[in-house]
Amino acid sequence: MNPIRVALVDDQALFRAGIRMLIESQPDLAFAGEAGDGVAAVHLVAETRPDVVLMDVRMPQLDGIGATQRIIADADLARRAAPRIIVLTTFDLDENAARAIRAGASGFVLKDAAPEFLLAAIRTVHQGNAVLAATATRELFAHVGRGNGRRPTPAAWGELTSREREIFDLAARGLSNAEIAATEFVSEATVKTHVSRVLQKLGLRDRVQLVVFAYEHDLPA
Repeated sequence: MNPIRVALVDDQALFRAGIRMLIESQPDLAFAGEAGDGVAAVHLVAETRPDVVLMDVRMPQLDGIGATQRIIADADLARRAAPRIIVLTTFDLDENAARAIRAGASGFVLKDAAPEFLLAAIRTVHQGNAVLAATATRELFAHVGRGNGRRPTPAAWGELTSREREIFDLAARGLSNAEIAATEFVSEATVKTHVSRVLQKLGLRDRVQLVVFAYEHDLPA
């Protein structure tokens, strides 16, 4: 199995050195490169094509929000999969972290989190689960608000079956596949299939984006 290639973007050299040592100590991870600002980050991702990017929010020239937007836009333009982006923030109810998640990041991790938690987060998003503290994501958006008013519900919402809307609601509340399966008395495989269809129909990248979608459109959650 190929190692997970991880890129790091942060304007503090000492912090980058510590994270690099942590990543290189893991047999299933590989360090893809580092950058000290958002502009350099966009170039780094284009050149190295990492699987996961650890992205600081506050940086010179271009912040983590703008860098996330550009990286995902470039991937969409090139019709290739964008890397999973984990936002690094100094406090848990950070409005900038919420903005980065809206821009396409898969979640956030506190800079002072335990090394084991950061490593687990990298592996989680690489697997496509992108359930980085889903309850924390909901708390974050509840704290910063639902944005600039309710957005019109897109036509794609009408394509969801009643069952898929039930699954959407539970996933938006932060329940895992196992918890949804227990609630709905179905198998985890069935839940995974429903969630995949919901994401596909709504054009969402992962379950964190599903939480964002629920808040943006003031849907049940």
